[in-house]
Amino acid sequence: MWTRELLKRNAKEIFKRNYWTCVGVSLVLAALTGGGSSVVGRIGGNDTSVSYHHYGSDYYYGDSARGFMISMVVVAVTLIVILAVVAFTIFAGNVFKIGGCSFFIKNRTMTGTFGNLLDGFKSGHYGNVVKTMFFYDLYIALWSLLLVVPGIIKSYEYRMVPYILAENPGMDSKQVFEISKRMMNGQKMETFILDLSFIGWALVAGITCGIAGVFYVTPYVNATNTELYAFNKVQAYNEGYIR
Repeated sequence: MWTRELLKRNAKEIFKRNYWTCVGVSLVLAALTGGGSSVVGRIGGNDTSVSYHHYGSDYYYGDSARGFMISMVVVAVTLIVILAVVAFTIFAGNVFKIGGCSFFIKNRTMTGTFGNLLDGFKSGHYGNVVKTMFFYDLYIALWSLLLVVPGIIKSYEYRMVPYILAENPGMDSKQVFEISKRMMNGQKMETFILDLSFIGWALVAGITCGIAGVFYVTPYVNATNTELYAFNKVQAYNEGYIR
């Protein structure tokens, strides 16, 4: 069984060996797969209450009509932006995530490159990558809608899906999820504790306005998660359910 100390020690050694590329890849991934912050805009306008000296009904209804039209435009623009973000995530963001996993996997035994970020697109199985990652997001979202705890459990159960897909982009989606489930069997709580062990680093990243996150914490976490996958892969080979 792996230990947090072992995974982190190995991750640090591998991460520092190719430091600047790891930092750059992690930064690009953060930007393309959800690192950016969403902005909730608020339309400011005149006081919505009608002053007592505006008795004319034409003024009131004209103002209401303009307000309604503005509201409709805002709603339409918001929906378009949401749909664009969802489409980008499905058809590009998730594929870049697979490329990021591919980079960190390859970086364990050789020097990974920025070009690995495109591995999901160049694999020859783009459609399968998109489909599998779509179901990955969908399953976790649906379980989370039921209750928060089942959603969290499923997110850990499917933790290895992007890594398995990075190495096996043509593998059937059902098989990818089944292997991830078996890999994480009996390890979900320990992996949760592993995540909690990075809280201190997250605070440091916050205190430094994200600087520590960019130059150390994020690539360190990515490398550690890859070490977890590497251990699980070896165990899966030993148990005979992957070849």
